[in-house]
Amino acid sequence: MRTATLTRNTKETQIRVEVNLDGTGVYSVGTGIGFFDHMLEQLSRHSGMDLSIQANGDIHIDDHHIIEDVGLALGQALSEALGDKKGIGRYGYFYCPMDETLARTVVDLSGRPYCVFNARFDRAKIGTLSSEMIREFFIALSNTLKANIHTEILYGINDHHKAEALFKSFARAFRQASALTGEGLPTTKGVL
Repeated sequence: MRTATLTRNTKETQIRVEVNLDGTGVYSVGTGIGFFDHMLEQLSRHSGMDLSIQANGDIHIDDHHIIEDVGLALGQALSEALGDKKGIGRYGYFYCPMDETLARTVVDLSGRPYCVFNARFDRAKIGTLSSEMIREFFIALSNTLKANIHTEILYGINDHHKAEALFKSFARAFRQASALTGEGLPTTKGVL
């Protein structure tokens, strides 16, 4: 089974992440930031992975540390769960419509981190989540997952819809990229 459990403790945050890539989309999430929890729940449900994230941190200052550190911890846990990556599809993409919004995410589980994030938000916050932190989450995730993540809003008006479409499109693209489709490594280099 492709699973991982990771604990990340700093002076600013305490985070525990458990993932099961071959789950059914069952989740238990608590970060203290309601809309962020909602996005992580969408990530679990639409990727099909079981996900448990419990995080405490200095949200009395702001939401930066906890969101970035959850991204770092989740990416590392996903990387560990992928193991040697033998048999994965490696690439995935998904367009997610949500009412007036359309988001697209393309993923390459290449072993090389790079994030391209093209989305603009009109509001500074969605619930208690700082809109600017959505970008920081995906950058952190890309860095420790060691994946190319290209995600963007092609068009949209409502910031809630934009954020949710981004997370759902990433979830579906990751599901495709991490799916077991063969036996060998999907590369001519011999290593991902």
